[in-house]
Amino acid sequence: MTCPADPPLRLQRIDAARNMWRFYHLALQSTLFGEHAVVRSWGRIGAAGLCKTMTFADLDAARRAFKRIEAAKRRRGYIDAQTGGAV
Repeated sequence: MTCPADPPLRLQRIDAARNMWRFYHLALQSTLFGEHAVVRSWGRIGAAGLCKTMTFADLDAARRAFKRIEAAKRRRGYIDAQTGGAV
């Protein structure tokens, strides 16, 4: 269950010279127990990748974590993913 005001974020980092083809997805979701979760998945484009879920008691803490992770990835060179790609 994704929070309607918080769409998922799809990022990618591509550097062909370094053979780097990465994706990073972030989503803010509600859990069945009334908590909020930041779900992130990452890996090489075209591969299944890995997934990690962090749960928070309140929505504001989850949104802060979401923004903190997004800022860190953008500092490392990730940009918004192209739509329609096979990620």
